[in-house]
Amino acid sequence: MDAPLPPPLFPALAAPTDRPALRCGPDVLSYAELARAAGALAAGIAGSGRVAVWAAPTARTAVAVVAALLAGVPAVPLNPRSGERELAHILGDSAPELVLAGPADELPAALAALPRVDVELDGEGSGAVPPPAEADPESTALIVYTSGTTGPPKGVLLSRRAVAASLDALAEAWAWTADDVLVHGLPLFHVHGLVLGVLGPLRRGGEVRHLGGFSAEGVARELASGGTMLFGVPTMYHRLADALPGDPALVKALSGARLLVSGSAALPVRDHERIAAATGRTVVERYGMSETLMNTSVRPGGPPRPGTVGTPLPGVEVRLVEEDGSVLDGSDGETVGEVQVRGPNLFSGYLNRPDATEAAFDGGAAGGWFRTGDMAVREADGTIRLVGRKATDLIKSGGYKIGAGEIENALLDHPGVREAAVTGEPDPDLGERIVAWVVPSDPADPPADAALADHVARLLAPHKRPRVVRLLPSLPRNDLGKVLKKRLPRG
Repeated sequence: MDAPLPPPLFPALAAPTDRPALRCGPDVLSYAELARAAGALAAGIAGSGRVAVWAAPTARTAVAVVAALLAGVPAVPLNPRSGERELAHILGDSAPELVLAGPADELPAALAALPRVDVELDGEGSGAVPPPAEADPESTALIVYTSGTTGPPKGVLLSRRAVAASLDALAEAWAWTADDVLVHGLPLFHVHGLVLGVLGPLRRGGEVRHLGGFSAEGVARELASGGTMLFGVPTMYHRLADALPGDPALVKALSGARLLVSGSAALPVRDHERIAAATGRTVVERYGMSETLMNTSVRPGGPPRPGTVGTPLPGVEVRLVEEDGSVLDGSDGETVGEVQVRGPNLFSGYLNRPDATEAAFDGGAAGGWFRTGDMAVREADGTIRLVGRKATDLIKSGGYKIGAGEIENALLDHPGVREAAVTGEPDPDLGERIVAWVVPSDPADPPADAALADHVARLLAPHKRPRVVRLLPSLPRNDLGKVLKKRLPRG
């Protein structure tokens, strides 16, 4: 007897209707139109080894990725803002056979040698039926490259199984259904914007409205005209919080949303509080990364939990581990350990890097625990609170292990601080001293160093106060708003 075929990634494309699927700027596609356009492209690229996708924030990027998934061909999303060296590395490492792009997209010289396929939105003359057989769930769906903060970017192999498992776990946790209309303006080369923000709604049979470029006006417009969910990163929510006092339309739009989700970095407590005070809505934070997709989330409808990323999603196991490898059993909200994850949401490995793949797991890649490199504490109720990255945010000072993240949140609670980052630097007495990098709210009248140190000591503990404060006009950030601490000027 033949084994049953795996269920499709996108059930709504198997029997498409005129229900809205995708809107990006002037481009609007129903499920029937998306099935036609993606189906036509899938027929043209079927059998290719890998395809690169020029991931501009357009409807054509969504069509290209869906087409690759329908064809069972691994897609490599390319960041249009990549530098020459980074793009050359990604192309050399992933070796795509062709590049999918919009007809109007201007591609860099690094892509000139690749055959180009222009992505069209009409799909005229093609059938609307996707290929009949779903690919093996363990086959690679996407190859997403890391940010390369600790070396050349690594290609993360995300299987169809991982994509489906993570999206279904979020659907269960967030009561995400086909009736939801998701609004976002995130980049489409990353798992947050592409997997959660585009593939998530399409897997549910709902609608995604991409803003093309983020703006408070766009958020207000789309939420007011039927949007039910908003995905963003802290930089976006900070701008929304700034805009709320003078924008009653934005207040009304956010107040009417069913779910506001922030991810990719910690949302400062002050922005949580400003949004909740103005709209009555709390922002839900979730925690994930390229290698694991989504791990935990605060549950909607529960009590507000600013500063935490909730509890593990269905099917996901999370543990905290000491430096000596021992597992932390307690939930005291103070003891810091590295987050390790196990579950069907995990990646299959790093492309061409079996050594890095094996080293990333405690217990081996086959069934082992993935070492995230993130540091966290567990609260008494099981909630996870991230305190920073092991490589850049774990500070050992005066015999204490201190997470930079909680100090950053405390600094952001000071009215004189607009942005903050915390690092450690060698100290002959303490081992490491805490350094605060601060963008003042008023550059002409920055808060005094002692005032900031006292502020942190009052909110947290005396040993967590910054010993050095350095003022900057802005903090270096990546496309998703994460602070790039390795680019901070040397003291």
